[in-house]
Parts: sequence; C-alpha cells; structure tokens
Amino acid sequence: MRFSVNIPCFGDFADPRAVGELARTAEEAGWDGLFVWDHLVHGFHGDRPFGDPWMLLTAAALSTSGLRLGTLVTPVARRRPQALARQVATLDSLSGGRVTLGVGLGGPIDDEYGRFGDTTDPVELAGRLDEALPLLAAFWSGRPVSHAGKHYTVDDVTLLPPTVQQPRVPIWVGGFWPSRPPMRRAARWDGVVPLFREHRHGDVPPVESVREVLSYLGDQRGSLDGFDVVLGGVTSPESAADIVGPLAEEGATWWDERQLQRGPDIDSLPSVLRRVEAGPPRL
Repeated sequence: MRFSVNIPCFGDFADPRAVGELARTAEEAGWDGLFVWDHLVHGFHGDRPFGDPWMLLTAAALSTSGLRLGTLVTPVARRRPQALARQVATLDSLSGGRVTLGVGLGGPIDDEYGRFGDTTDPVELAGRLDEALPLLAAFWSGRPVSHAGKHYTVDDVTLLPPTVQQPRVPIWVGGFWPSRPPMRRAARWDGVVPLFREHRHGDVPPVESVREVLSYLGDQRGSLDGFDVVLGGVTSPESAADIVGPLAEEGATWWDERQLQRGPDIDSLPSVLRRVEAGPPRL
C-alpha cells in the first residue's frame, strides 16, 4: 500500500510556494504522493482564494524528486481535451514521469458549470468525459490524432512531446458509490477513487462499503490485479494503522490522507504540515 496527502486548491494552498513546502515535507517524511483538488469555485468555500492546480503541482514537482503528483479530481468536461493533454504532458515531463490524472464529473455541478453558463446535465457531462478520455490517451502517444465525435473534433493533430510515461499517464476515475456508471467508467481505466454518499470527504469509509465497491469492480474487470483502489480520510499517527490496515486487507492500494471537508483544517498549511510531518501510517 502507498500513502498520499490530499489538499484543496484554495486557502493556504492557493499559494504554489505553500504547496511546494508541503510537497517537500511529505517526501522527506516518507509519503508517496500528493494530490490536489481541481476547482474554480466551491460552494461554501467561495470566500477563499483559489489556485490553478497545474501551477500548484508544478511547484510540487520542482520541490521533490520521487513524489507521485496529480489531481483528485479534474472535471474533464469543463476543459478542452487538447489543452488538458498538453498540461498533463508538460507536468509529466517536468516531474520525470510522476503524474497521475484523477478524473470525474466534478462538483458541485451548479458551481463548476452552471455559474459559468454551462450545462448542468450530468448525462451530457458524462458524455463529454467518456469521449475525452480516449482522446487524452491518443494525444499523449505523440502520434497523429483524428477524431469526429459528438462533442469533440480533431483533424490530424500531433501533440509533442509525448508523455514520459507510456503508453500513457495513469488515469484514476472518481465517483460516488452506490452509483454504478462512474464505477463502470473506472473499471475501463487504471484506478478508482470511490466516494460515499453517506460518508463525506475526510470520513473514513466503512469496510463493508469498500467490500461492495471492490466486488462490483471485480465483476466489471474480471480481476483487480494492477488496478489502483484509492481510499481516504482523516487519521492520527496513533489511529492510522488500525484504520488503514483493514482497508488494505480488502484490496485498497492507496491511502489518501484528507481533512474533513467542513473542518477548520481543510485549507490550513500549519495543520496539514503537522500531520504530514508525523509520517504515513505504519502497517
């Protein structure tokens, strides 16, 4: 099992220098990854400054040498696939092949899309996402791409350089269980970041719910070998092993240390640094 730190892109973490400091500390303390939210606005956090996740991750890449870096999650449907492909490839080059792209519909949909005049129809957004993901993989190959779909058109374009990681950057798909469509989407790619409607961001998911998700994904894929399962929540150094151990036994491959979504520490650099300095769970 590997261990990551999860931070929002607002508050103290809107500053790339703060994210660079956190990334450096995380690597020194033995964590394996750092993942950043990708939001333009976010409901009850709207009074805070926000930073661009790719600029924040650039600072993290320049401050580290081995830490896995990525977004959890990028709302692909509000981005042009070609622009997103270029951003990810640039970060993958800068970091020496350390990028994972977490994807999903994003939310709150009324904020991320509706307040900018875009559709809030989740079916339409899911269609954009599903069409864009193979396009991203094609762009990262460094080979010519042509595509004519419902949402996107590409006429013989080659984006260079290709990603350092080949055949492509790993893609993890986020979504809320027990909704099946995002889980089926995840099963087609490299990993899943399941969220749970009864347990908000930062709450540790119960083992029974995790078992249900993994059983469903196993049915969809046939095997979970080589497939990442990313779970997260709040732990303390004293409680971490007891919380994370049973989830690892169920098949989780990453523990993503998170703060409570509505808690006072969600975007506090000093608070997050204290937990990071204490190191990841010891199983």
